[in-house]
Amino acid sequence: MELRHLEYFVAVAEERHFTRAAQRLLVSQSGLSASVRALERELGAQLFVRSTRSVELTGAGRALLVEAQRALGCVRAAKEAVAAVQGLLRGTLSVGTEQCISGVDVPALLARFRLRHPEVEIRLRQAGSRALVGDVAAGRLDLAFVAVPGQLPEGVRLLPLASEPMVVLCHADHRLAGADTVTWEELHGEQFVDFHRDWGARGLTDRVFAEAGTERQVTLEVGDVHTLIELVGHGLGIAVVPRPVSRKPQAAGLSAIPLAGAPQPAWEVCVAVPAADRVGPAAREVLSSLPGGTPPGVPHATGQGPTSWGR
Repeated sequence: MELRHLEYFVAVAEERHFTRAAQRLLVSQSGLSASVRALERELGAQLFVRSTRSVELTGAGRALLVEAQRALGCVRAAKEAVAAVQGLLRGTLSVGTEQCISGVDVPALLARFRLRHPEVEIRLRQAGSRALVGDVAAGRLDLAFVAVPGQLPEGVRLLPLASEPMVVLCHADHRLAGADTVTWEELHGEQFVDFHRDWGARGLTDRVFAEAGTERQVTLEVGDVHTLIELVGHGLGIAVVPRPVSRKPQAAGLSAIPLAGAPQPAWEVCVAVPAADRVGPAAREVLSSLPGGTPPGVPHATGQGPTSWGR
């Protein structure tokens, strides 16, 4: 089994399209198709269900995808480790982040990294925390800035960054606007705007409403912070959000109210990283700029000293 075959297979699996995968890899479509067929012959299993419009993974293809991504990640880490021993830092840094993460300015962090290591290609994926943690576990991401997503898959660790309280966000004309605090019972019967279920903030809010014994109805689900603020601003619902969301300029005209009584949820922001022996040199260099330096259990980065995170 050649690495090239695995690379081609993963590209088709991720793009769900042979033409787009060939364009991404800068190879001919015929050569890509031949490589996938050779892999299928070697494994004795069909990996894709092909139609004129789409390409879908079979059960065998889904099983192979997890291991292929992990294998390619290990190969990449091995190449980067050799380069690091030679005093070089090159290759790819793949980072994930949920929106409005507190405790780190991700764009500024990546900009400083690029200035120091221009030979490293930076890739960024923005998604919900649950999906990002899965990507770290599968080797698709080197690290990810997430809100605590609940149960972790095997091989992933969380390094704490920041903790923020949750607040109620509502329109200035809402009945709760201007209150000093609001209890969970007072939220009963309201219509809520919230994030999709794979977001860390949504998982936290669902849990604490259940703990408080307060039913709620989420009528509007969104995939970005600004849309949530706009919907609340038009009076279409209220939201329970991490405090940094209420401090965004777009939310200046809204009312942010602290929660009173138990439970008192905290929005925990962390860096999700793989097991210590799978952290690549580029990721170690990023982690070395955490307050206090490289976290315990992570091999130290080579090269220049750490920089500050920025907030």
